[in-house]
Amino acid sequence: MDQPRLVVVGNGMAGCRTLEELLAIAPDLYRITVFGAEPHGNYNRIQLSPVLAGETTLDAIMLNDLGWYARHGIELHAGRRIVAIDRRRRRVVADDGSEAPYDRLLLATGAQPILLPVPGHDLPGVLAYRTIADTQAMIDAAAPGRRAVVVGGGLLGLEAAHGLRARGMEVSVVHLAPWLMERQLDRDAAALLQRSLESRGLRFEIGRRTAALRAGADGRVAALQFDDGTELAAELVVMAVGIRPDTELARAGGLHCERGIVVDDTMQTYDPRIYAVGECVQHRGATYGLVAPLFEQARVAANHLGEFGSARYRGSTTSTKLKVTG
Repeated sequence: MDQPRLVVVGNGMAGCRTLEELLAIAPDLYRITVFGAEPHGNYNRIQLSPVLAGETTLDAIMLNDLGWYARHGIELHAGRRIVAIDRRRRRVVADDGSEAPYDRLLLATGAQPILLPVPGHDLPGVLAYRTIADTQAMIDAAAPGRRAVVVGGGLLGLEAAHGLRARGMEVSVVHLAPWLMERQLDRDAAALLQRSLESRGLRFEIGRRTAALRAGADGRVAALQFDDGTELAAELVVMAVGIRPDTELARAGGLHCERGIVVDDTMQTYDPRIYAVGECVQHRGATYGLVAPLFEQARVAANHLGEFGSARYRGSTTSTKLKVTG
């Protein structure tokens, strides 16, 4: 009898952790195919900030290299994006027109960075901070004495600012809220953090609204403009203002989505053949952008994909850690 086919869309930490959990309990149950939009194996996205700061390397943050997939008989399509789900025929369609049939489908499409919809947000030199490619582009742009502006004074923005400063750039952080990391810190704690970061050479523009990004004569970003008309010069602008669950594929496939892909306590969507895990999902009204909940979801999804059917996901309590050393 042929093995049932499991297709995983998304080659990040949530999808691969689900596969690791599944292989531990039912290693021979499925014929597994994985599609990942990035041309890599699975890497530790949390460690991109130390890579940016020069404290570790890209090779060191790989969790599942290409050999891991081969050793487990997994067919990996790295750098190939799934653009459609045909639920009637139980197939997914890739951006090159190829198709893959499934008996069970796991969506682990993650999240997309939010770019402020201001004039100039698409200029060369304006980057999000989400992937290896983003990190490498920031490293390539960094040089001592060059000027960078990071928009967003949350966890990711401060880590980006620290990394660019570590590479010698003059870095300013622009934050709309009245203090840094307002979701995690009160005003007094944020003031202590800001003073510590200022002592390391970072500058801050707190409570200020970005109105536009202005191009220079070469067509690249040259300055950030505030709503009062003043400017900050910049050869590099990094947007770190948040993420949103990537539901585009699921919505187009007719799955029920709200802020994220809606799942029950078994990580199953409204289609019983399709599961979802990670930053793309919404469970009991909540979405999660941290690793611990993703791993808890992965264990539950693997339990059900492995036909044990006993685990339940009840939601997660989360905490964060700012990775800024010195």
